[in-house]
Amino acid sequence: MEHNSTFPIKKTELDMLRDEATSYLKSVQWEQGQRARNKDKNGKDDSILLYLSRANNGTNASELTSVSKTILALKKRLLPESVAIPIHLNQTLYNVQEAITLGIWIKDSYYDASGLSGLNERKSALDNSGKREYESKMQTATAFMLFSMAYNVLYNLNAVASDDLSVMKQKFAGIPEVSLISPLKGISCMLFYYDKYLGHPDIIKTDKDVVDFTVVFFEALISEIQMRKSTLEYQETILDRTYKLENSDFAVSGWENVFVGAAKSVEFNKIQFEQIVGNRDAKHFARRLTERMLSYDFTAKKNPFQELGGFMPVFMGYGIPGTGKSMLIAAIATRLKEHCDNLDLPFLFHPMPDTLISTFQGGSAEKMVEWMKPLQDPSKLIFAPIDDAENNLQERTAQGVSAGVKEVIGVFLRYTEGAYAVNYGNSSIGLFTNLPEMLDKAVISRVQGRFKIDGARTEHDFLDQDYIWWKKFEKTMPGFVNMDDPNQYQYLSDQGLAKNMGDILQATDKPTEARVLETFERIEKQHQDDDHMFYASLYKEIQAIFPFFSSRDVRNIQSAISLRLTDFDLEADWFENPERYFKKDYDTKFGMLQELMKANMKGLNFSDIRKQEVIRYLDNVATIADTDFKRKVEARVGQMNIEIAARKHFD
Repeated sequence: MEHNSTFPIKKTELDMLRDEATSYLKSVQWEQGQRARNKDKNGKDDSILLYLSRANNGTNASELTSVSKTILALKKRLLPESVAIPIHLNQTLYNVQEAITLGIWIKDSYYDASGLSGLNERKSALDNSGKREYESKMQTATAFMLFSMAYNVLYNLNAVASDDLSVMKQKFAGIPEVSLISPLKGISCMLFYYDKYLGHPDIIKTDKDVVDFTVVFFEALISEIQMRKSTLEYQETILDRTYKLENSDFAVSGWENVFVGAAKSVEFNKIQFEQIVGNRDAKHFARRLTERMLSYDFTAKKNPFQELGGFMPVFMGYGIPGTGKSMLIAAIATRLKEHCDNLDLPFLFHPMPDTLISTFQGGSAEKMVEWMKPLQDPSKLIFAPIDDAENNLQERTAQGVSAGVKEVIGVFLRYTEGAYAVNYGNSSIGLFTNLPEMLDKAVISRVQGRFKIDGARTEHDFLDQDYIWWKKFEKTMPGFVNMDDPNQYQYLSDQGLAKNMGDILQATDKPTEARVLETFERIEKQHQDDDHMFYASLYKEIQAIFPFFSSRDVRNIQSAISLRLTDFDLEADWFENPERYFKKDYDTKFGMLQELMKANMKGLNFSDIRKQEVIRYLDNVATIADTDFKRKVEARVGQMNIEIAARKHFD
């Protein structure tokens, strides 16, 4: 959704509304609806729902509720000896008050922008269609006000709340009702249930619980409103603008919610690329990825490398076990974090958790959505690795694949291409696997960049791998390692980063996989390899051998070629003096990159690069298909051998 204009929320204007917000916290009146009073029939956590439904002692009368009084009672219960209000309690109360103030401001703004203020003044003289419009706009105003309040609470308290809210979510039984009839009723209803929960002895046991519960409650309120927003009319003046709080990063942009499962960066071990032996292809790819992500423009919310065709929202690193997958993940995260700290940019390291697959139906999809949602946050750079990707993204047609895996794959596909897929060029998902042939075919087809993680490959690699190990002894006990150094080689000098892919791909003119090679040579007899027709015929033949080869594979080959065309270093000077590139506006950055790209292309030959990348991709397709086939054959042979042995045993 494009937001054409930004409106400032001025602090001075909020100051005028704060008394109104405070009065709501001191006292609101709410009469529970019939359905909310009967909520305890549905069986989830009877004690709390019963407590909520009997909140008015089972009577119909409306009741005064005071959040301020409940907070003071909590203070007495939690810290009976202390005069001061406990810190988290104080912080929560302050933030809820500020959020209500902001919500009232946004509601007033909607009144004016949508024409509701005028309808309100002529309320008594409205005809039927005028009344309908008035009621309809009141509901939309109330929903947007509550959404903005909840969103502001999450913005301020998310970082303070515990990392794991699962225990609190377990205790929480939902919000029995949300009223959208009018802003006053909306606030009264919300604070009534917020207050009832706060007063329940099982919910709040410690000062920190107040923050945790508040985050869980307002997350639930946002979900309730998100579910109803499609029924609301007159949303134009919500969707066409952004409200930004002055002197703050906080902004309300329509119904956008970047806090759904708002993620915090996970800790990781710091590793430099030089500490990883071999893996030239992987290290080069990782370095390019970090440079491209850092070029993202936070103001324009796009990345110039995306326009140049050199950005990969989804990539894959694959190789045999023990070649350094986990080290590589840590090295990419380390490099991004160091540059982000240096350039003062927000960074999120967001690995997929191991506990994603749930035994409950629908549970895995829910967890996967929660994991993927933060990748749509345009306000930070995000690296999201999926280690051992074959566990959660396994081929769906294989025998015994759980419903959970199918759910996870469904969400992954939806969020990486399709209506839900938003990529600003600030986040990248990396699949890391020892068994690429076990990954779901549709998942593999989403991969736009791939590289081998093959560990040590040369004598110098093995020399360096040993050197990294024994130099620790040398450090603590000089002279203990009584062995001679190599004559011509300086340790670790091969472990630096390559200049470009051409250095790494000892340019192969022929595929290495037999079936691809045979097809390739057959087509060479019909067409020159610098004719466009050569590739059209090649793809057609490859499709006959590998039926799953499709237009998407061709697009992936095209994006691999585009990546090669943008395979140039950013100037070292730009990292030392960020204002020369990183701090420039989007158009200037884009222009600078175009210049670099042109200079880089001078030494390149398009038809050679195309041929190299096609060979590389098709070899990869064949390897994955063959490994899959071999694995099935071996499993079958193994099974037959067991049966033969068993027969002999019983004969």
